[in-house]
Amino acid sequence: MGIQLAHAGRKASTTLPGADHPIATPAEGGWQSVAPSPIAFHGLQDPQVMSVADIHQTTADFTQAAVRAVRAGFDLVEIHAAHGYLLHQFLSPLSNQRTDEYGGSFENRTRFLREVSIAIRAAIPETMPLFVRISATDWREGGWDLDQSTTLAAELKNIGVDLIDVSTGGAVHDAKIPVAPGFQVSFATAIKEATGILTSAVGMITEPEQANSIVENQQADLVMLARAMLRNPRWTLDAASQLAAQVDWPVQLVRGKKS
Repeated sequence: MGIQLAHAGRKASTTLPGADHPIATPAEGGWQSVAPSPIAFHGLQDPQVMSVADIHQTTADFTQAAVRAVRAGFDLVEIHAAHGYLLHQFLSPLSNQRTDEYGGSFENRTRFLREVSIAIRAAIPETMPLFVRISATDWREGGWDLDQSTTLAAELKNIGVDLIDVSTGGAVHDAKIPVAPGFQVSFATAIKEATGILTSAVGMITEPEQANSIVENQQADLVMLARAMLRNPRWTLDAASQLAAQVDWPVQLVRGKKS
């Protein structure tokens, strides 16, 4: 079982799904959001700009979270640096307009994620897998893109990251994303082929044969599901049945297994 560690940055302090207003008030448990630059995400509050000291503290917080994950018995750690959350906000020129060592050049914009990755890699067991989720493109001109993602993946591999979990989008609200079955798989393939690092494919992968084909054809090393599992929590068990694979049922569900 793995754990995904994330910081929402300028997308934080939102209300629960279904609320009639997007920003949580202090009475609702809301707080001041932070970001690399004073640029609000569409419809959300103006973030407070992080100081270098704030960045260093957040790196330490990520690291301590990973240490707690080890103590809690998790088997792997994934750093969430995608979908317009804090680490992605630093990567993308669309949300990072800093002029210090954490903004401007590719090296500077990726510095925060590299520092978090280095710190976590050093803090968890050498044999414990470390994944990083990225958005391979912002789907917007002038934003983060596949070329930068590929260069970053190579650097993360050298740091000791074991797998890049390849998604896309989330940096801006008006990106033109061509959503279709398996529409992000090609990004995972491109990064895998260019760097040799393991990758996972995500997004609109809903059918067992589709997922199996991605792995069999070496388009990615893993397939990860989210919404498909929300729709059908038994997805993996049903997939195993369709693909004639033998799997162990969770002990909590064994009584529902057909004899």
